[in-house]
Amino acid sequence: MKGLLALALLSSTALAAPALDWNSDDQTVFSTYPGFSLDLAEKRLVLLEGDATPRYVTELEKIQLKAHGVNFFDVTETGDLHAYAGNLQRERLAFPKPNATDLVVPIIKTLSTDGPKANLAKFTSFRTRYYRSDTGKQSQQWLLSRISEITKEYAPASLRDLITFTEFPHSWGQNSIIVRIEGSTTPDEVVIVSAHQDSTNMWPFLPAPGADDDGSGTVTVLEAYRGLIAAGFQPDRTVEFHWYSAEEGGLLGSQAVAKDYAAKSANVIAMSQFDMTAWVKRGTREEVGIITDFVDENVSDFNKALVDLYLDIPYVETKCGYACSDHASWMQAGYPASFTIESTFENSNKNIHSTNDRMDISDEFSFEHILEFSKLAVAFAVELGGWSKAK
Repeated sequence: MKGLLALALLSSTALAAPALDWNSDDQTVFSTYPGFSLDLAEKRLVLLEGDATPRYVTELEKIQLKAHGVNFFDVTETGDLHAYAGNLQRERLAFPKPNATDLVVPIIKTLSTDGPKANLAKFTSFRTRYYRSDTGKQSQQWLLSRISEITKEYAPASLRDLITFTEFPHSWGQNSIIVRIEGSTTPDEVVIVSAHQDSTNMWPFLPAPGADDDGSGTVTVLEAYRGLIAAGFQPDRTVEFHWYSAEEGGLLGSQAVAKDYAAKSANVIAMSQFDMTAWVKRGTREEVGIITDFVDENVSDFNKALVDLYLDIPYVETKCGYACSDHASWMQAGYPASFTIESTFENSNKNIHSTNDRMDISDEFSFEHILEFSKLAVAFAVELGGWSKAK
């Protein structure tokens, strides 16, 4: 069982931490690095693959789990999330064959790499976007202001009244961001396009530009949003764009949002996560990775059909494991969710969680590749959100 393996890893001497600037004699083990509110001895409840119940580990042990590639849910504040899954009594959507080419194609032709390049340059200029850091909060505030600027610049007056911005508050300071375009005919049905905004180094106190993980997904969704509102997109269903906080801390932000929606019995039709969309490994075929494990098969198949119809590159099936990105939070709550990534998991960017996760590190980092994922996000929003007035 992977849960037992993770526990064994935690007790292994191989997990000895590199020398960092903290006082190991202090029982609270506070970091002496400025700008962080992180107690390395704080006890957290985590759920590992194969575990029936969560277990307590320290923040330091969470960091060590991440260092060994072990994914987990931090359920300290959302331990009952899975309980909502059985309470969501609603008819599942029968996903249609994509057919809104007359609406989607004109929008994807307006998408550009210019915005993603400029936005990612700024987003990666923060020393780290770690969710418990001062710069993590600052980067979230910048992102929110940038979304507001784009809305004012590109959304026609007729659309602005339908758009709302929400900071979903979290106790750690970096909030999740939710942008909602109210549906015109069935507003209680919701389609979600999402990414996570935070970054981390293997040791959180070190710089973490997070260009690919998940700066690329962040600007992917942002460019899709810009293209949609510039076209005057007024969906039949409500379409939301989410940028989650604290994915790197155990899917904390997305769990909190998913729990809130489930507690209100929100009717989320489908959710699509974009996490790492920029890397094309040298010598490999450019493609869209469609995750097939721990996802909703119907939503994933729908994304495959969208790739076939609207993108200039093919898809490839791949797996990323348990709790590997924010789609897992929505699946845990009983909502249909999917996850697309830059390639097969094996060919994805190996510079993540380091100072080398930069947009200028290699010609393998491709804004043209990001653009393909923005096309996919647009197609997902239009095909599932509907746009009957335009028709």
